[in-house]
Amino acid sequence: MDTGPQYTFQPSQRLPDPRIEVFDERFMALRLLSGTVEQLATGFYWAEGPQWFGDARHLLFSDIPNNRILRWDDASGAISEFRKPSNNANGLARDRQGRLLACEHGTRRVTRTEYDGSITVLADSYQGKRLNSPNDIVCTRDGSIWFTDPPFGILGWWEGEPATPELPHGVYRIDPHSGELAMVLSDLQGSNGLAFSPDEKILYVVESRAQPHRKIWQYDVHGATLKNKRVYVDAGGPGAYDGIAVDMLGNVWCGFGSNGAPGADLEALDGVRVYNADGVALAHIHLPERCANVCFGGPKNNRLFMAASHSLYALHVNTRGAV
Repeated sequence: MDTGPQYTFQPSQRLPDPRIEVFDERFMALRLLSGTVEQLATGFYWAEGPQWFGDARHLLFSDIPNNRILRWDDASGAISEFRKPSNNANGLARDRQGRLLACEHGTRRVTRTEYDGSITVLADSYQGKRLNSPNDIVCTRDGSIWFTDPPFGILGWWEGEPATPELPHGVYRIDPHSGELAMVLSDLQGSNGLAFSPDEKILYVVESRAQPHRKIWQYDVHGATLKNKRVYVDAGGPGAYDGIAVDMLGNVWCGFGSNGAPGADLEALDGVRVYNADGVALAHIHLPERCANVCFGGPKNNRLFMAASHSLYALHVNTRGAV
């Protein structure tokens, strides 16, 4: 498999790993003192959308500009191409039947891969207008599919193709029974990562172009609608959120980096920021690259996978992903 330039990473020889910065003593219950940040693979243009497939013992993730979905094998550690071209796929998820769901920038649609490998289009337009570029996606226990739709994939030739947005930066829900597409949010700038609380009563949505600071919003979930919008956390200053994941205890693990402001301390910002359910910052996992998205996986669902710019990283923790 062709790879891009290799990025040097030196694992920590000292434990506990100094890359894990603890802000609040409550994080100590989530930390494995012998757990260390690992670089699993490198050489990508823009790694995104990790999704664990426990039945196959592999992780799928997107390399958007390279127009491919990659597979990292848990048994061998090998990287291979799962799908190329991928239509500049970004966010990935699984439905309740275990099928792959993908947000495709190039075709501006959400698809499902059937058991025989064929592709079913789940959504590509709303009220006669084309979607922008579906970004991140999640499937709830009732089978409904929720996804964000900012214009990032139609801003240039890097993650898709240039086009004029026809719709707001929306958040959508696909009904599990009728397949009907509904816009549930339309007032965010740069709707991005999204995740549900363990009981699925709260939805978290990243507003990655919010001003003056990037934010994550909380909403109460009432069936197919969202109510009671409030700020969960504010990145403050030059910080910015991307993809997020929630663990079984309700903590939110956020891909983190700079918002591009001049003079930002990139080394201090790049990585994963961890908050408890009350929005208290617990810790920061420092990476040498901006982290785009995260997920939990591994045989015990206690391994945090981090898709970060040119590389894929992992860290074993003392909690499990919400399921």
